[in-house]
Amino acid sequence: MRRALLDCCNFDWGQISPAIFGSLFQYVANEKIRREFGEHYTTEKNIMKTISPLFLDELRNEFERIKKNISKLKEFQIKLSKLKFLDPACGCGNFLILAYKEMRKLEIEVLKIIHNNIENEGIFLDASTLSIIDVDNFYGIEINEFPAKIAEVAMWLMDHQMNMLLSENFGQLIQRIPLKKSATIKNTNALTLDWNNVINKSDASFILGNPPFVGARMKSSEQSKEMAHIFSDVKKGAMDLDYVSAWYKKASEFIQGTKIKVGFVSTNSITQGTQVGVLWNHLMGKYNIKIHFAHKTFEWDSEASGKAHVHCVIIGFACFDIPVKRLFDYDDIKGEAHEIVAKNINPYLINFKDLFIISQSKPICYNVPQIVLGNMANDNGNFLFSREDMDEFIKKEPKSKQFFYRWMGSQNLIQNIERYVLLVGKMLPNEVNEMPLVKERVQNVREFRLKSKSKPTIDIAEYPRKFHIEVFPEKEYLIIPRVSSERRKYIPIGFLDKDVIASDSCLIVPNATLYHFGVLTSIMHMTWTKYVCGRLKSDYTYSGNIVYNNFPWAKNISKTQTEKIEHQAKLVLDIRKKYTASSLADLYDPNTMPADLLKAHAELDRAVDASYTKTTFKNETERIAFLFELYEEYTNPLISGSN
Repeated sequence: MRRALLDCCNFDWGQISPAIFGSLFQYVANEKIRREFGEHYTTEKNIMKTISPLFLDELRNEFERIKKNISKLKEFQIKLSKLKFLDPACGCGNFLILAYKEMRKLEIEVLKIIHNNIENEGIFLDASTLSIIDVDNFYGIEINEFPAKIAEVAMWLMDHQMNMLLSENFGQLIQRIPLKKSATIKNTNALTLDWNNVINKSDASFILGNPPFVGARMKSSEQSKEMAHIFSDVKKGAMDLDYVSAWYKKASEFIQGTKIKVGFVSTNSITQGTQVGVLWNHLMGKYNIKIHFAHKTFEWDSEASGKAHVHCVIIGFACFDIPVKRLFDYDDIKGEAHEIVAKNINPYLINFKDLFIISQSKPICYNVPQIVLGNMANDNGNFLFSREDMDEFIKKEPKSKQFFYRWMGSQNLIQNIERYVLLVGKMLPNEVNEMPLVKERVQNVREFRLKSKSKPTIDIAEYPRKFHIEVFPEKEYLIIPRVSSERRKYIPIGFLDKDVIASDSCLIVPNATLYHFGVLTSIMHMTWTKYVCGRLKSDYTYSGNIVYNNFPWAKNISKTQTEKIEHQAKLVLDIRKKYTASSLADLYDPNTMPADLLKAHAELDRAVDASYTKTTFKNETERIAFLFELYEEYTNPLISGSN
C-alpha cells in the first residue's frame, strides 16, 4: 500500500480530469448498491452531448458574433459569470465539473482578446483578478455522502486546473488559496427536497445531469413510494414509469414561469411504449413542456469497468417553445450522430407534431382481428416438459401420452427449442385420479398458487387443472413473440396449428389471414413497432394494446392489392419451409438471412407500401411520419367525439 501511494505521488496528475473520480467511485462501489441507486457515470464525450446543445453551442455562437467588439465581450463575460447550474442527481459531479471547465475555457478565450487590446495600450494587468466565474455558481444534489464529497473536491480540482490554464495564457501564477468559495452540493434525496432550498429558481439558468437508471420493474419499495408521491396527480400508469421520470416531473414543476433549460440523459424507455402516453402527455399537458433538442437512442458508455449496458437518449426541454429544434440521430447506436434541424421534436424523438400513442383495448381500425395474450400456466413448471422429461413421464404414466401438446413460447418459436405441456384440463376427473403422477402435479400446482401473495393467483388455486389464462384457438392462428432482438430487420412471426399451445411469452391473433401476416411482417409495421413499442434493454417488446391495436392499417385497400400481399406473404412462408434445419433465429439473423428470403420480404414490403401510398419513402423518418399522420386520421374523430 505504501509503495502504491508513493507511485501515485510520483505521477503527474496535472492533466488528469477530475471527472475520473466518478469512474473510480463506480469501480470501488458495491455493485448491488450501485444498481439499486442507478449509479452510473458518463464519459466526457457523452456529457458534451448534453451540455453542448443545452447551453455551450449557443454561448460559443454568441462569442463568435461579438468577438471583435471589446465592449460587448466585457458584457458577455459578466453574463457568463451570472449563469448558474444545477445537477439534481450529481453523483461525483461529472456534469458540473465539465460544465465548469467549458465555461472557464470560454471565458479565457474572451479574456485573451480583451487582454491583447489592453496590452497594446501599455496598461499593467493583474491576471489574478481576470476570472470572475467561480465554483459557487454550481449546485448539486446527491443522496449518497461519499460521491457528494467527491463532487465538492473535484470542483476545486477543476478550478485549480483552469487557474493553471489561465496562468499559462497570461504569464502570471494564479491561485485561489485559501479556498473561499465552493460548489453547493446537498447530500440529500432530490425527490423529497424542494429544489428551491438548494438554489432559487429565479437564479437558476440550467438543469443538467443523468438521473438514476432504474427501470419501472426494478424500483425498490422506497423508490416506488417516492414515485407515488411525485406522481400523485397522475391517475393511471405512473408506477409503470422508470425512476428517472420523477426527475423530469420535478424539473418541470421547478422551471414553471422561468427561462430555465433542462438537459437529462435517460434510458430510452421513457420515449417508448406506454411510458410516452403517461409521462409526456402529463408533462406537455400540465407544464407546457417543449423538447428543444434530443439525441435519439445511443449506447451509453462509461470510463469505469463493470459499466452498465443500457441504451440512452438525451432530452433537452423547457416550458417555452423555440422556433428551431436540434435532433441528433444515429445510423448505428455505437456510431456518431448526425444533426437534423427540426420544427418540432415529439416524445418519440421524431420531427413531427406532439402526439401520444395510448393503450387501446381493441384495434383502432375496423375489420382487424383481435390480438390476445397466449396461455399463462402459472404452475411453477409442473405441467411443462422437455422432450426427455415427457418421454420419461409417459413411460411411468402411459395414459398421459394423449394429453401432451407442443408448447410454444418466444424462445421455442425463434430458436426452435422443443417443449411440451400436459393439458390436465382436457382430462376427465376419473382420468386424473387414475394417474398418480398427474394427480401429484395437480396438487403441487394448488399448493404453489395458495402460497402466492397475488390474490388472482390464490383465487385460481381452486382450479389447479386450469391455466391462469387459457386461449385455445379452434383453427390455425398467428403467433407474435413479445420479445425479439432489435438486430433483426423483421420480428419472426408465423402461423401455428391449433394443436400447438402458445405461451404468454407470445401474443396470438386467432383469426389472422395471409393478408394480416403479410402486413404485420412488413417493414411498414416494423417501423411502427420500432418507434412505438417498449424495449427490454434494446430488444423489441411487442404489445397488443400499444403496438398492434394502435397500428394504422391501409385505408380503402383494393382486392387486387390484398391478393398481391397474400401472394407475397405465402412466398415468404414457402421459402422458410425450404430451410428445415434452420431456426427462425438463423433465418432472420442479419448475417445469415438467406438471399431468397430477403428478396421475398423486399417484394412483400413493396406490395404493402403500395397498398398505403404511391409515395416512395426516402428513409425511416418519412415512413414513421406518414404512419403518425394516418394514426391521427383514425383517432382524431374518436378524440373529438370524446371531448
